[in-house]
Amino acid sequence: MNRPQEGRPRRVLVLGGTGTIGRATVRALVARGHAVSCLVRRSAERADPSGQADLARLLSGAAVRYADVTDPASLDRDGFRGESFDVLVSCLASRTGLPDDAWAIDYRAQMSALQMSRAAGVTHVVLLSAICVQRPVLAFQHAKLAFERALIASDLDYTIVRPTAFFKSLSGQLDRVRRGKPFLVFGDGMLTACKPISDDDLGTYLAACLDREDRRNRVLPIGGPGEAITPKAQGERLFALLGREPRFRHVPVRLLDVIIAGLSAFGRLVPSLAAKAELARIGRYYATESMLVLDPATGRYDASATPSTGSQTLFDYYARLVRGEAVVERGDHSVF
Repeated sequence: MNRPQEGRPRRVLVLGGTGTIGRATVRALVARGHAVSCLVRRSAERADPSGQADLARLLSGAAVRYADVTDPASLDRDGFRGESFDVLVSCLASRTGLPDDAWAIDYRAQMSALQMSRAAGVTHVVLLSAICVQRPVLAFQHAKLAFERALIASDLDYTIVRPTAFFKSLSGQLDRVRRGKPFLVFGDGMLTACKPISDDDLGTYLAACLDREDRRNRVLPIGGPGEAITPKAQGERLFALLGREPRFRHVPVRLLDVIIAGLSAFGRLVPSLAAKAELARIGRYYATESMLVLDPATGRYDASATPSTGSQTLFDYYARLVRGEAVVERGDHSVF
């Protein structure tokens, strides 16, 4: 396999570049001098043709291509276009995590891109995965793992990055706290912990994978700087920034189990309720599982074994939100 010389500009095709992490990754790749082409959903172009100027601004320095990643013909014709690339960077992820969506995006679309990458001359694939696949129980986790295995088994170099929690996923309760409502936590608020990573720090880390030989052919968990943070600590900091006494509402995990059981039972008759049951399972997972490296020997999550990168902390981000210097772009990452 002939690799482009490291440190020199590469021809990079980016999937999933319009999400907040994808945009940060595109910015980092462009800043490093790479020639970046970014695939955008064809549906976005049809829904709002005038939005092309906004996308060009958000993805400044990258060529924007409209394609349907779930349609191999469109991916080939409108995405790859018969051109050659050195690297495929995929920040692609299903929006809902529901089974049909997960297998269509997290597995089949990724597989199509992998197959076409070979024909396009790609020698290295950088994949944004998720740290939660360490203990898979949900459809999207199994779909991600299935593609990870296929990528590892391919003849291409790979870098699989499994980040911990994102800032946007942990910022959904600011508005309710501002309105005088308590901060919601499951159990005692210390069931889980994570080392959150910002979009920009993660994008920089992903872009650097193109030039780091020590990151090739590896699965890399990564978190942000500082100690692991519990939901209780998140709430305490929000209240402190707002100058208020902490108030918490403790939600028993058992309540989620009851909700899931009820939705699952009625979901046998009403498909929409089955989908809600799966979303509730996803919520329960994040309420009870830490986003840290899992020690296979003990079955416990280990903050000290979870690598850190970057300089932006969740609490710094909270401070910016409170001052009105940042806006949460949560989209499908909302928990509350």
